[in-house]
Amino acid sequence: MRKRTLLAISIFIVVLTLDQWLKFWVKTNMTIGDMFPIIEGTEKGYIHFIENPGMAFGLELGGRIGKILLTLLRIVFIFALGWALRYLIRQKAPMGFIAAISLILVGAVGNIVDSVFYGVLFSSSYHSVATFLPEGGGYAPWLEGKVVDMFYFPLIRTEYPSWVPVLGGKPFEFFRPIFNVADAAISVGVMSIFLFMRKTFNKYAKFDDKKEILDSVTE
Repeated sequence: MRKRTLLAISIFIVVLTLDQWLKFWVKTNMTIGDMFPIIEGTEKGYIHFIENPGMAFGLELGGRIGKILLTLLRIVFIFALGWALRYLIRQKAPMGFIAAISLILVGAVGNIVDSVFYGVLFSSSYHSVATFLPEGGGYAPWLEGKVVDMFYFPLIRTEYPSWVPVLGGKPFEFFRPIFNVADAAISVGVMSIFLFMRKTFNKYAKFDDKKEILDSVTE
């Protein structure tokens, strides 16, 4: 149990620190829309600063109410997943499964920090780098901050063949989403479970031991 707890805490600290450090650096050194190659001379990977008002990889739940609702749903999800992780540690679930759930949890926390705090802590402009704790206040109220994304990997850039209906001759790009460390952590955690740990997930998703669940809630 101690090893599993240490693993979860270590993943949480390392990923959250890296995620927030990189977002802070991007916000205070780049203007929105700025882009430069990760490796000079290549065109396959960039740091490309955008602010995402919605979910992972730029998906959105429209409007101001949608943004606040999304933030609140994220907070509920974080508490639920935190409880589930505690339960799994108590049940001595496999270390790999603990790691995957920890990655999903810390990824969700990393993005919720942006949504809850960044609007108040930073300025935001397409014409200048952001200021941390600006004198005139931040760019948005609590719960309405935008998530900072920066990793852009356009691995394939080409055109649809002319014979493709509607899309023929139009540009095609893979991989288009722009994401951050938190998004990557969530994706790695989810894909690890889906590809390698589905039996383990199904086993613990049943929550057969009702007494253990009650103990984990009441203690």
